[in-house]
Amino acid sequence: MGRGDLTDAEWERLRPFLPVSNRRCGRWRDHRQVIDGILHRVRTGVQWRDLPERFGPWKTVYERHRLWSADGTWERLLQQVQAAADAAGDINWDVSVDSTIVRAHQHAAGARNRTTADARLKGGRSGRTPGRDAVAEPRRPPGGGGAGGEGLGRSRGGFTTKLHLSADGRCRPLSLIVTPGQRADCTQFKPVLEKIRVPRTGPGRPRKKPDSLAADKAYSNGPCRDYLRRRGIRHTIPEKTDSQAARLRKGSRGGRPPGFDEERYKKRNTVERAINRLKHARAVATRYDKRGYVFLGTATAAALVIWLRA
Repeated sequence: MGRGDLTDAEWERLRPFLPVSNRRCGRWRDHRQVIDGILHRVRTGVQWRDLPERFGPWKTVYERHRLWSADGTWERLLQQVQAAADAAGDINWDVSVDSTIVRAHQHAAGARNRTTADARLKGGRSGRTPGRDAVAEPRRPPGGGGAGGEGLGRSRGGFTTKLHLSADGRCRPLSLIVTPGQRADCTQFKPVLEKIRVPRTGPGRPRKKPDSLAADKAYSNGPCRDYLRRRGIRHTIPEKTDSQAARLRKGSRGGRPPGFDEERYKKRNTVERAINRLKHARAVATRYDKRGYVFLGTATAAALVIWLRA
């Protein structure tokens, strides 16, 4: 077993939930060997072509990662590991939300635009039909086409992607979303919370509601607070200085100040520490993946390792 590979105990936790071949397209290469190759690339950020030979053909490893990123396998594996932790009472449901900027490498640019690819496959403007050597676009989720559709944008940090996440009280990611780097944090507040979904190991609905939530001033606005009130989630979000001044100018019409628990807010550093853990993986700290859904799969695989080894 190499450094960073799955241990026997970690493998046994994942093995029951891995996809099974339908036997119509040949046998799959051993899942454990391929997962070790994917985790090696996530940890080191090495190019796929430079994977060590002990992981098998690099293209097999890449295609498995791309497929599992597209069909949600990485996300399902993460949810199953979270479910086992929740059944053991190991999840601290005092959740925190934040985001982080990820610098995009130049290799992350240049993904083929879907409309252009479709036109090429259909023969372009000339109406020619594709030949027998034409290569179809790989299967991927809806969306994409252009830098914005792939979660790439321009921010103060340059060519970047933004990773929005929620984390439990033990510094482990619960949900992840990828957007262009210039996207405001508050616009993804509701999607991040609604993506929290921890299944039950027995009967019952998945758990989606945290006990409490902490966030910084980027989420201090009316829509975010109204959403939390409707769901009945206790929250600690500091009030912005300009919002406080505007409320005071209105006098009694400005209403009461929002509640703020200083002791609870001190625990918000858990999401910052979860971000640091994620960025120990070099393929997360710097984005090399051209497709947004593949980068999300890379970040989800890194989160899965955190849960397995926490």
